[in-house]
Amino acid sequence: MKNKKLNLLIIFLLTGIVLYIVLKDNFTEKIHYMLSFNIFFLLVSFLMMFIYWFLKGLVLYNCTRKFKSDYTKKKGIGLMITSQFFHSITPFASGGQPWQIYRLKKEGLTVGEGTIVAIQDFIAFQSALILLGIVAVISNQIFHIIPSDSHLLYLVIIGFTLNIIVIIGLFIIAFSKKWNKKIINGAVKLLSKIKIVKDREKMLQKAEEFIKNFHESAEILFQDKQNFFKIIGLNFVALVFQYSIPFFLMLGLGIHENLYYVLIASAYVMLIDSMMPTPGSTGGLEYGFMSFFSVFVKGAKLSALMIVWRMITYYFGLIMGSIVLGIDKESKA
Repeated sequence: MKNKKLNLLIIFLLTGIVLYIVLKDNFTEKIHYMLSFNIFFLLVSFLMMFIYWFLKGLVLYNCTRKFKSDYTKKKGIGLMITSQFFHSITPFASGGQPWQIYRLKKEGLTVGEGTIVAIQDFIAFQSALILLGIVAVISNQIFHIIPSDSHLLYLVIIGFTLNIIVIIGLFIIAFSKKWNKKIINGAVKLLSKIKIVKDREKMLQKAEEFIKNFHESAEILFQDKQNFFKIIGLNFVALVFQYSIPFFLMLGLGIHENLYYVLIASAYVMLIDSMMPTPGSTGGLEYGFMSFFSVFVKGAKLSALMIVWRMITYYFGLIMGSIVLGIDKESKA
């Protein structure tokens, strides 16, 4: 709870700094544009976010029902929305997976099974992110949407590379018993030396049981290649809906732009997401958005566009996740 409160405080402080930097010049004009969005296109933008959550919830549903046949789509969507909250308040969006494992344990899954669900969900998401990134990079080479001299392109390349490394690492964790055993044995040995683990043999026995359950669960999920490609596809479509939000917001300001070009710019913004250590990538994503979308929008309209985009894609999820957590009795048990 202390970490959660600290992370929320960091978010509010960083948000205040970002808003000050963005709004300090031409404040009245920027507020005017923020209040002048066409309500129809604003609602469509929120709808795109709801569709994103729905499709991501279907991913968790498809992963979990392999272990729990009576798991419902409603629970999958609820888990997605609450995961969004923990993703949002932790550095590198690292809090979502532990929450998923904890919550699925409440549903009757073992820790090993819950871990595999969280890993498969993450791998599928990262795969879709990379696929869209590849499409964006190739398209930009053809259409020259983002200037090749943009200094942020280096961060895009680094973020792209990091995402690939993470996926390879997760596949090794999922399938290599040998490496897992070495890692866990080393961790238990270290923890016993610094007196955190008192009964080393008992902990090693529990760890070996976890590895066994983990790999058995991995085989069940990853053997179903059709389902695995299905959840990659669901993530791909979900990201397309999320990436289209700036397009509809631009229409809300009377700006008409090519949807495909906007999707490419959005993909570039999200590829630098993994580079940002702050909760919700606060600061970095705003800067990335302002830089990449400056090819479409200028001045006060760009600032207004970024703020409303961030409210829909980040703060709205933070609020919805906290509401669902507040009414979910099981999450408090």
